[in-house]
Amino acid sequence: MNLLVRLAAAGLLLCAFRPVLAGDDIRPSVERNAAPSVQLDHYARFELKPVQLVPPYAGQETNEKARDSVQLNLQQGLGQWVAQRNAEPAKAEPARTLVIEPVIEKVRFISGGKRFFAGAFAGSSRILLRLKLTDAATGERVAQPEFYQHARGMAGAWTVGGADNAMLARVASLARDYVTANYAALAGGPTGWEE
Repeated sequence: MNLLVRLAAAGLLLCAFRPVLAGDDIRPSVERNAAPSVQLDHYARFELKPVQLVPPYAGQETNEKARDSVQLNLQQGLGQWVAQRNAEPAKAEPARTLVIEPVIEKVRFISGGKRFFAGAFAGSSRILLRLKLTDAATGERVAQPEFYQHARGMAGAWTVGGADNAMLARVASLARDYVTANYAALAGGPTGWEE
């Protein structure tokens, strides 16, 4: 019995220090994103690139699934907005193009299977997504906002991974909202930081 108590105490201690052990350094570098250098309606055409996943996160199965989910959510939100803008006639010639490159800089995604077996003990999911907005003709960086979201371990456990997947949809929505809010005004936008 004494051994069981010790093991339980060790498990609780491990859970208490899990963020430190897991390298839980996924945080945005700013609380609010700055506005782009120009309003985005200066561009008549938009090119949305596929989501990139950088090392050391690339190649890990759960992170690749997270990237695919962010890609799908971006296509359904920002991708549709881009298609609508590109279907409109250009206001001036030559039509300027803005390249939008989404990059997952950091991610810790807990899969539904891991949530089922480990629950809250698997820890929190976190993601940091950056958009690189570049003028296609000049190569000038127009903006580089970042977006952060997380799903707490207990929320992930209660929803058997639903909260973790919702986190990926939310980060894609933040990216879409930044681009659309800065189309006709220089508004900046939230990183999504909330703790």
